[in-house]
Amino acid sequence: MHTRGPARLVAWLATGLLAGLGCWHAAVSPIAPLTRLELATADWRTQALLPARGQPHPDIVIVDIDDDSLQAIGHWPWPRGRMAALVTELTTRQRAAVVGLDVVFPEPDDGHWATLSSALAQQGLGDQTLSGRLRQSLDQDRLLAQALQGRPVVMGYYLTAQPGARSIGPQPPALAPSPPLTGPRWTSRVTNVGPLSEASADAGFFNVVPDADSLIREVPAVASLDGRLLPSLSLAMLRSATGHPRIEALMTAAPDANGARALTGLRVTQADGATRTLALDENQAWHVPYRGHGGRDGGGFRYISASAVIAGQLPEHALANKLVLIGSSATGMSDLRATPVHPAMPGVEIHAHVLAGLLDGTLAVRPAWAAGYEVCLMVLSLGLATWAALTLAAPWAVGAMVGLSVTMVAGNVLALTKGGLVLPLGAALALGLVLLLVLLGVNYVNAWHSRRSLMHLFNQYLPPARAREVSMLPASAQITAENRELTVLFCDLQGFSGLAEELSPDALRDLLNLYFSRVTEVVHAHEGTVDKFIGDAVMAFWGAPLAQPDHARRAVMAALELSTAVASLNEELVRRKLPTVHYGIGMATGVVCVGDLGSRLRRSYTAVGDAVNIAARLEAMTRQAGVNLLVSEDTRQACAEALPDVVWAEVDRCQVRGRHQSVTVFTPLKAAAADRLKIDAQLRLWALALEAQRQQHAMDAATHLQALRELLDAAPHSSGPLASLAANLTAQLDTPPAPE
Repeated sequence: MHTRGPARLVAWLATGLLAGLGCWHAAVSPIAPLTRLELATADWRTQALLPARGQPHPDIVIVDIDDDSLQAIGHWPWPRGRMAALVTELTTRQRAAVVGLDVVFPEPDDGHWATLSSALAQQGLGDQTLSGRLRQSLDQDRLLAQALQGRPVVMGYYLTAQPGARSIGPQPPALAPSPPLTGPRWTSRVTNVGPLSEASADAGFFNVVPDADSLIREVPAVASLDGRLLPSLSLAMLRSATGHPRIEALMTAAPDANGARALTGLRVTQADGATRTLALDENQAWHVPYRGHGGRDGGGFRYISASAVIAGQLPEHALANKLVLIGSSATGMSDLRATPVHPAMPGVEIHAHVLAGLLDGTLAVRPAWAAGYEVCLMVLSLGLATWAALTLAAPWAVGAMVGLSVTMVAGNVLALTKGGLVLPLGAALALGLVLLLVLLGVNYVNAWHSRRSLMHLFNQYLPPARAREVSMLPASAQITAENRELTVLFCDLQGFSGLAEELSPDALRDLLNLYFSRVTEVVHAHEGTVDKFIGDAVMAFWGAPLAQPDHARRAVMAALELSTAVASLNEELVRRKLPTVHYGIGMATGVVCVGDLGSRLRRSYTAVGDAVNIAARLEAMTRQAGVNLLVSEDTRQACAEALPDVVWAEVDRCQVRGRHQSVTVFTPLKAAAADRLKIDAQLRLWALALEAQRQQHAMDAATHLQALRELLDAAPHSSGPLASLAANLTAQLDTPPAPE
């Protein structure tokens, strides 16, 4: 589907506009529709890469404070003694490697001591020793702190970004000092009460940051607050499970205009010197490597009800060496999060997915050069779409774009699964496909208009069915001038000048209209092309615009029909009180130039070449030859075998005006099977007479002509053209040669 001229310029301008829009989105300021499209593509990729439902992660278990647990133990918050019992069971009897709490206890829990002490005082039971012992037994924080002491438990807390908010609770453990960082700015924290913070081995924040559509796709790995680098809950659990390795921040060397530096990754160094680098994106976050559909039945992790653990229903050491996360899926606890794989995933499972990614090495990040990559991808996609739409047929253009799309998707998936890179895809892919469809649509509209114009043009030359065939050809094959072998026919009224002198203009118009209509009908019936009307002459040809291997046969059959159709035409003219007509036909076959020819101001579909000239000259020679149909030797050779019921009578070997080489001229005769022997005998006598005349043996020629006339008289309807030829040759023999 080729487009040229202004249309190409408009297409490339549209491509540049879309490319500029995409580059602005990628590198300057996100455009909301493209952002939503990119997020939707990322979600499709996440869902497509989810493993088939199988065994849950072997090293991570979720202890769920679910609805059954709330029903069995009571509404939340539970007394911290219950949490102490849960932690003790997990760390002692079950021997979990690390326990992480996706809950925070920012306020002290004195077991309602204040209310009870007031009641005791009113009853006069204010003994100091008794009160001290009672208060100590009711102190829930002390019970939980004792359960935490010296055990591998990571407490959870959360950060806030509200301006002016103040921190609550003691400082949590930090990985390292931190200079000002680019990315999210946290202003305060809410940690566990002092006894719990002091007793726990480690702590990590459990914030998740949703995207603009409220879905969780990535979680912060670390956070900078008060000049300290704080770990997330999952990172703190990994650190605790691997012996508290040293973790260093990897930053860019040069700060930005505000003095902040970008954190690019974390270097983890084990006690034995082994190192591991964890890459981070520009938001100090990781893409969540979802490995299941979420929830108890999602297949990603094993869920155990907290009430069952507290009740001791698990076999001893059932969770040995497991990393256990305590969280809640209960609807009343408000910890259900929307994710690409589940509309209400328990928040604790999100941390489980990140922890699994840390253990399995499947964490991925968006690299700093992602914007530049997206710009290149958009330019490639839009450029290919435009090139394909302008130069290829629609199926090939779509195929090329599908091939690019498949390549882009495959590369994107490989970058994620093999390289840990979250690269953009959706906007570039969609813009390229949309542009291709728009350009193809415009091309189809233009092609439709072009086909209509061509149909209107070729309806002047061809029957409607053939014109439709031509209009469906590729543009390059429709009217482009080319050299092609054709058979050309000229048909002209004889004595037209006298008719024009005698008839009124209206009568002459009616006569010509009837004549042109009859000739056009015959030519179209044999699938020929009417080229033009030249005065009272009609020019037609076969073999273009659609190729016709049997063009000579078709042309001869049309010429024979025209020779006989003059009778019905004259009957119509007589009914209209118009004079009868006679016409001559000349035909020739040869290679000519055919197509859209002409000047810058006026063009037409026509043919030019030697065969055209010969056909015109042969038509003029019919007036002297004595027959109304003359055919060149090339035409006879091209179709003789294809017309077994046609015989050929040689008329003359003559010099055509304007041409150096002589032309052998024939006239075709219809020969019915019953008359074939008679006509063959007549043709033999005619050939002998013609050859004798050429050898200037007038007596021999006259003898052969006399024998021919006798045969013709015996079969008067066998061949009128032969009788005319014989009479014409007899007249030549009777005419003495002109003196030199």
